[in-house]
Amino acid sequence: MLDSRFFSYQNGELNCEGAGLEALAERYGTPLFVMSRNALKNQYAAFEDAFSGLDHFTCYSVKANFNIHVIEALAEEGAGCDVNSGGELFRALKAGVDPRKIIMAGVGKSESDIEYALSSDILMLKAESLSELRHIDTVAGRLGVVARVGVRINPNVTAETHPYITTGDSKEKFGIDEASFEEMFRLLGSLKHLRLVCLDMHIGSQIFDTGFFHAATEKLLDVLEATRSAGFAIEFLDIGGGFPVTYDPQDPATPIGDFAERLKPMLETTGLTIIFEPGRFLAANSGLLLTRVQYRKRNHIGKEFLIVDAGMTELIRPALYQSHHEILPVRERDTTMIADVVGPVCESGDFFARARTVGAVNEGEYMAILSAGAYGAVMSNNYNGRLRPAEVMVDQGQDRLIRRRDTYDQLIQNEVDL
Repeated sequence: MLDSRFFSYQNGELNCEGAGLEALAERYGTPLFVMSRNALKNQYAAFEDAFSGLDHFTCYSVKANFNIHVIEALAEEGAGCDVNSGGELFRALKAGVDPRKIIMAGVGKSESDIEYALSSDILMLKAESLSELRHIDTVAGRLGVVARVGVRINPNVTAETHPYITTGDSKEKFGIDEASFEEMFRLLGSLKHLRLVCLDMHIGSQIFDTGFFHAATEKLLDVLEATRSAGFAIEFLDIGGGFPVTYDPQDPATPIGDFAERLKPMLETTGLTIIFEPGRFLAANSGLLLTRVQYRKRNHIGKEFLIVDAGMTELIRPALYQSHHEILPVRERDTTMIADVVGPVCESGDFFARARTVGAVNEGEYMAILSAGAYGAVMSNNYNGRLRPAEVMVDQGQDRLIRRRDTYDQLIQNEVDL
């Protein structure tokens, strides 16, 4: 959803912080991701304000958008990073993030991921299985270090969200469930190259109901008590992310202040530093995807299609999660049409909207697909031999390229020559 402080129509043209989107499309080509630096900063400030007064540390979840310029913008405001792989760690370090403000999650970390994290002296690795604890201990022993670790607890709370993005249910692959706690405590007591410093949870994404966070946090606090009783000195409690954003104006997200109001009284009593991992909350509505209408098509039953030059290769969320993204004409329109907005990829699932009322645009004109700052560019791919798009960041009307568009040569650069 548009935040009019950063995205608005001016003189009939949609702008990002005063930069006209039509001019950006002409300068850089389409499809094109456009990020607002100050929208990112504003979202981070809103999050920090909601949880002010609580001893906490906010780690941007890099998986939402791992462009190093996005990471750098948030790090400049004070954010740390939550990474899920060696590649994301590399990006965070390249963006200038202090290693001691980086935490590494991930249910299937490789040995090289673990070694890179330990060698970089990041704040902690978060383990999701007993086997992983053993593996981290082995790598730490080989390196001659003591690894700071957190353990991800699966609270068995099934949040109401898309099934592909729920992560706190014991049927899913994430975390260690309560049946394994006693074995976990014995194991941690025997491993000589680990130091348990954190308990962690993450129950999913786009959680609108504060009650799910409350229930999961209660379970995590019970685990904290048991962990302390077992003799472990915990320093951090990681609540994860999953705070919602508005994609559809008809379904507004629960304000972040409501979550803070529910959680702060529970967390203040722990005496620990609380870690949060917002990703989508910071990035989603800080960016959009610009696309050009290639063709207007009407079939024999009168169905109208707008065929645009962006597709599921640039923004896969509608195909993967059936998610809603608002779509606006870059040039304001007084008239509307009902159309399917579809991409050029050879899949029936390659669409952004079905039977949607949109501005009546013509071939060659531009449209903006909103809320594309998270899980857009970062999930883009080269299916159908398509070139991953360029990315631009706007800061107070000044635009700069933060990722060049792919070239044909890049499509085959890692393949063995014929």
